[in-house]
Amino acid sequence: MDNLPDQLILEIFSRIKNTVDRNSVSLACKRFHNLDKEQRRYLRVGCGLNPADEALTSLCYRFPNLNKVEVTYSGWMSKLGKQLEDRGLSMLSNICPFLTDLTLSYCTFITNAGLSSLASCPKLSSLKLNFTPRITGSGIFSIVSGCKNLEKIHLIRCLNISNLEWLECLGRQETLQDLCIKNCRGIGEGALVKLRPTWRNIKHLQFEVDSNYRYMKLYDRLAVDRWQKQLVPCENMVELTLTNCMISPGRGLACILDKCRNLEKVYFDMCIGARDCDIIGLAQNLKNLRAISIRVPSDFSLPLLMENPLLLRLTDNSLKSLAQNCTQLESVSLSFSDGEFPSISSFSLDGILSLINRCPVKSLFLDRVYSFDNLGMEALCGSDHLETLELIRCQEISDEGLKFVAHYPWLRVLRLTKCLGVTDDGFKALISSCKLEQLVVNDCPQVSLSGVQGAAKSVSYKLDLSWMY
Repeated sequence: MDNLPDQLILEIFSRIKNTVDRNSVSLACKRFHNLDKEQRRYLRVGCGLNPADEALTSLCYRFPNLNKVEVTYSGWMSKLGKQLEDRGLSMLSNICPFLTDLTLSYCTFITNAGLSSLASCPKLSSLKLNFTPRITGSGIFSIVSGCKNLEKIHLIRCLNISNLEWLECLGRQETLQDLCIKNCRGIGEGALVKLRPTWRNIKHLQFEVDSNYRYMKLYDRLAVDRWQKQLVPCENMVELTLTNCMISPGRGLACILDKCRNLEKVYFDMCIGARDCDIIGLAQNLKNLRAISIRVPSDFSLPLLMENPLLLRLTDNSLKSLAQNCTQLESVSLSFSDGEFPSISSFSLDGILSLINRCPVKSLFLDRVYSFDNLGMEALCGSDHLETLELIRCQEISDEGLKFVAHYPWLRVLRLTKCLGVTDDGFKALISSCKLEQLVVNDCPQVSLSGVQGAAKSVSYKLDLSWMY
């Protein structure tokens, strides 16, 4: 080993992903220790830091070339010692001149003062905050105004961010490419209009509204006017994820749907108000669409639905428009919420098969899609591209339909969850065909472990029937 060149040893180090293994190798000899110290770029710490501030400082001195640091206190309890505080974060910003990516998760003792110290990190381009309850909009503003190269900001469950001046500052910089805001009660959909020119640079947008506060939000009339009057260019956006949002004409994020022409991935999860015309409009513009996921809500508590539910109904027209226009579609996910009432949407077997027959769909995910039955399973025998099939609570599928899986030309992965109609008999054809790479069977009450053994090269089986009671 002493005769190996440094570059070869560094290549070996780069292939060791487990932190414990990396630490062990670095202790083998002084040469390995020095090379690891120079080459280590990523550090993930948390409950093991004790005392936290001093330990993190020591690690940063040991690895001076760090550019990515993650501090997470998931599962933390007071008996594990003090968490990282503002002083430790300040030391991090002073010691790590190459810091570009910082993640703080469940850091409940970090305040605006600690976050503002990061404004002295000129190379910082990615900031992710997950449940940092003491951080407010002022803290975010201090780091946005100081770090001029921010390309990625993720804010998850940051409950006290209400001052949105930082959004306007971020809009003026025009550097942002990846924005994720999830369950931040003080940040409504209408607030994103403040980004203005930055919209043209955003490539990835995730916005999730806390479902407990969705109906309590009142639209700001001024914000609505701004959305309608402002041209929001989104030519560079390739991925859009909206969860629990209100899709209403002329309001909030609905205004950007017809401006996104280069989207490759679209996810609508429990979005109230989505209509056929919204999906059809997207489909006609998105020639590069490769993945779409739609989870449909079934909630009659919203007055708008009660007044005219048919206007808000998604039908096969949406799926057929996707099939006709999105010729590169490879991944399709359709699911229905497990609400008290049946879903108001109606995706029939004909609509689903139009996607399979006209698009090169490699991955199909169906959850509570009761229109997909044994005839649908038989129709999939003609798919020339399907590689992964996942079915959850598709109760119209029985052993008769499952037997067709052995005749799918390219299927490699099959996942079944909480399907009541399948039994051990349905897997006999798969056992004899030996074609599946992976089979996952979870919580199907009539399927046993012995019944799925040998049905694929890799078999995963779990049975928990508590969901039925």
